[in-house]
Amino acid sequence: MISVKICGLTSGSDVEMAIEAGADLVGFVVVESSPRFVPFEKAQTLIQRAADLGAEPWVVATLGVPWLDRLVEETPEIGAVQLHGKESPSALASFAKRHPLVPVIKALGVASKRDLEEVGEFEAADAFLFDAKPPKGASREGGHGRSFDWSILKGFRVQDHEDWTLSGGLTLENVAEAIRASGAHAVDVSSGVEKSPGVKDPVKVRAFIKAAKAAE
Repeated sequence: MISVKICGLTSGSDVEMAIEAGADLVGFVVVESSPRFVPFEKAQTLIQRAADLGAEPWVVATLGVPWLDRLVEETPEIGAVQLHGKESPSALASFAKRHPLVPVIKALGVASKRDLEEVGEFEAADAFLFDAKPPKGASREGGHGRSFDWSILKGFRVQDHEDWTLSGGLTLENVAEAIRASGAHAVDVSSGVEKSPGVKDPVKVRAFIKAAKAAE
C-alpha cells in the first residue's frame, strides 16, 4: 500500500479535507521562511486536530527553529519530525537523543546517485525523505516544486532504517510514473496540490491520492 503525505497544510479545513480524501500523513511547516509557515500555537492546534482525525502528523522543521524542542515536548501527538535543513549528522543525533520517543526523518536533496551516499552519515535518523535539491540561492531547502531523476532511487535500500519517502515536484499527473520509476512506497506532496502557497486544492488533493494509491 502506497502511503501518502499531504504537506504544508495551514488551516483546519485543509487538514480535515486532506484526511477525508485519504491522506495517511499530514505535514506542518514551522520554518519561518516558508510560505506555508505555521507558528507555535497554530501548529499545535493543527497537529492535535490531525491526530484526532486519525492521520499521522509530521512537523517539518530545521534545527534553527528556536521553539522546536518545546513544540515536541509539549505536543505528544506529533508522529515524526522531518528535519529539512542543513543540519549535521551530529546535530541531528543530539536532537534525536533529546527526543527519543519521536522518530526523526532526515530530508536530503538529490540531484545524482552520489547524493544518496549522505544517508550513511545520518545514523541517528529513523527514516529519510528524498527531495530535489533547491535552486541556487534559495532561502529554504524544500517546497520548491522541483523534481529529479526518480530512477536514481530504483532498488535503493536504507539499511537499518524504515522505508524512504519520495518528494519534490510531484503532481497528480506524474505521481504514478514517479512511483514506478523510483520504487517508492511513500510519497509526499505540497505545492503540487495547491491553489496558492499554503492553500490546498481539494480536487487536486483527491486526484493525487487516488493516482498514488492506484499506482502501487
